Amino acid sequence: MVWPVLVFDIESIPDVDGLRALRGAPAEETDEQVYAAWLAQRKEKGQSDFMPLHLQRVLVISCVLRDATGIHIRSFVDRDGQSEGKVVQNFFRSIDNKVPQLVSWNGGGFDLPVLHYRGLRHGVEASKYWDLGEDDREFKWNNYISRYHMRHLDLMDLLAMYSPKNNAPLDAMAKLCGFPGKLGMDGSQVYAQYLAGQTEDIRRYCETDVMNTYLVYCRFQKMRGGLTEAEYEQEIAMVKETLGNLAPSEAHWDEYLKAWA
Repeated sequence: MVWPVLVFDIESIPDVDGLRALRGAPAEETDEQVYAAWLAQRKEKGQSDFMPLHLQRVLVISCVLRDATGIHIRSFVDRDGQSEGKVVQNFFRSIDNKVPQLVSWNGGGFDLPVLHYRGLRHGVEASKYWDLGEDDREFKWNNYISRYHMRHLDLMDLLAMYSPKNNAPLDAMAKLCGFPGKLGMDGSQVYAQYLAGQTEDIRRYCETDVMNTYLVYCRFQKMRGGLTEAEYEQEIAMVKETLGNLAPSEAHWDEYLKAWA
């Protein structure tokens, strides 16, 4: 493995303000009414209630950064309902600053397109991320955008041989590899948790999910020869030590470690 590696995951909620604008909803309609009207219309047409990617408002971006100094866990969170642009900008700024290996699970199919649309909406700048070789010739042959380049590694897509019918859930693969998997909630519950004021619970859930992705990535690196058996065991031990140090102040890591035992 070559450092730095940045593993990421997002949690999003419906962009009701955007939905209101696109539907031309009357000002007197509440957010709940606007969203309910959209759901009813979708149901009438036999469509799913999954919000289109351009109307997914980014609430949390959680990251595991592995660099020469160790393992670092950080989340960018829109806690006031007004900071989505700042959250997305800070994520892309960290890519521009560190130029890491990006790793995700379905990042090419969901997380990154959402971040592209929301970044465009908020005027975010991300020059290194979008470099296709104009500034750095090396990026012509290995950039963050191309599906078949490795600078962004969408583990789900690669393991499925780029065939959606072969896709596997992260939770299942994490558990099959002996890791904890999802704890507490899943993506379908995020909006209800947000409406209940549980943004910090969503942040904690996102962090455990991104840790699952990092652990599966380590297992993948072992499989492809990027880590020896000894190096893999050292990495797993470092993860447990890092989480153990965080557990006293962050109860979800204590729960995660207990689920891993």
